[in-house]
Amino acid sequence: MDIQAVYWAAPPVTRTIVTLTLVQSLLVIGGLLSSYYVLFVPGLVFKFPPEIWRLVTPFLLTGPKLNFFFDLYFMFTYGSHLERKSARLSHPGDFFVYLVFVASSILLTSGFYLGNYVLTSALIMAMIYTYSLDNRGTTTHLLFIQIRVEYLPWAMLVIAFVSNGWDAALAESMGIVAAHQWEFLTRIWPAFGGGKDYLKTPAVVRRYFARYTEDVGRREYGRFWRPSQPHEAREGANTERPPLPDSWRSWGSGQRLGGG
Repeated sequence: MDIQAVYWAAPPVTRTIVTLTLVQSLLVIGGLLSSYYVLFVPGLVFKFPPEIWRLVTPFLLTGPKLNFFFDLYFMFTYGSHLERKSARLSHPGDFFVYLVFVASSILLTSGFYLGNYVLTSALIMAMIYTYSLDNRGTTTHLLFIQIRVEYLPWAMLVIAFVSNGWDAALAESMGIVAAHQWEFLTRIWPAFGGGKDYLKTPAVVRRYFARYTEDVGRREYGRFWRPSQPHEAREGANTERPPLPDSWRSWGSGQRLGGG
């Protein structure tokens, strides 16, 4: 596999957040950057001068060893699907607005309310939940068991609970809460409750991301660009379901301040 080609073929938002997570996590794991400076600590966010970067950096930190590879794999795989193939996020910039919304919800629930200071796993769980809605009715493999894809987020929570305890599972579940809020506000309420979708991607954001919606390919003599498929064609394409690894994260779940 040409890793460089896969990387440059990834959609822009996913490629950016995976790169930032890779770099920041390597700096922390390697001891070149103290985790103190990137964790979510509300008291430091709202002090003067405010450390506003802490609203972003807690979503870009993963653990060492296998957790490092699994979190990056999940973020890349499910993020790429949602940004490129999701019928729910079909316009340029939709995935960016989706991330801003679910991250804001996770900050309020897992960060402020539950006191967790690493929020990466909850963000990944939000992507998995939305992915499961996109692929409802299909099957995937979890460990050695074939399950319906809509049960995937809940099975992940069971694994998190067994591996890391109640606090870890609760922290990850906030990702499901955030993604379901998005689903309710953008689809369920407008379609069945007569409400208005207030989370539509602003026109300025769509215009900006429209410049980066091309699919990138590679020839022996360099890269080439081809226009993205129309929305209707993408909806009719076969959805690729990523395999799941044989273990789940033990470090990446949100941690409670002052906890063990």
